[in-house]
Amino acid sequence: MRITKIKKGARTAPSAEILRVKISRTVEEELIHGKGLTQDYGYLETEKHYKDFQLSLRFKCVGDGNSGVFFHSAFKPGTADVTQGMQFEIDCTMMKHTAGVYAEDGRGWVVWPAPENEGVVRMGEWNEYLVEVVGNRYKSRLNGVPMVDFTDPKASSWDGTIALQLHAGGRGNMEFKDLWIRDLSKR
Repeated sequence: MRITKIKKGARTAPSAEILRVKISRTVEEELIHGKGLTQDYGYLETEKHYKDFQLSLRFKCVGDGNSGVFFHSAFKPGTADVTQGMQFEIDCTMMKHTAGVYAEDGRGWVVWPAPENEGVVRMGEWNEYLVEVVGNRYKSRLNGVPMVDFTDPKASSWDGTIALQLHAGGRGNMEFKDLWIRDLSKR
């Protein structure tokens, strides 16, 4: 996702596609705003596949609901049905494991942040998020605090797109800005 200059009022971000366009995602003054309009999930997905990468962004939880940064992802064509991937969680509700890693392969949560770090996320304020994936090692940092450094012994996906998720339920309301991806893949 190359988001360096985005024109105000754009309906989507450059080099991205929206799956399940029943959500409202707009870009204004270099801000991506995702708001749930239905009970369905929504994703803003890169065109490019990434194996190893660093991603930096700022997010703000404007309302209820949660989000996430999916990686090594794939979707059933034309749908928001995830067929593979992992997710770095974003949820400003206390004890919802922001910066933890959730597997979409049926395992569920693979690692949570330490309980003492659950209060690092700030509701209604900009949060700085840095994630890194190299092979099966997943690292996350939130507001300058190391949250997760985990080597997954059962990794099931090694390559795929990166996608910003807006959770199902029609209550999601998230803002993202200052998004950068550094490709570390050796292909």
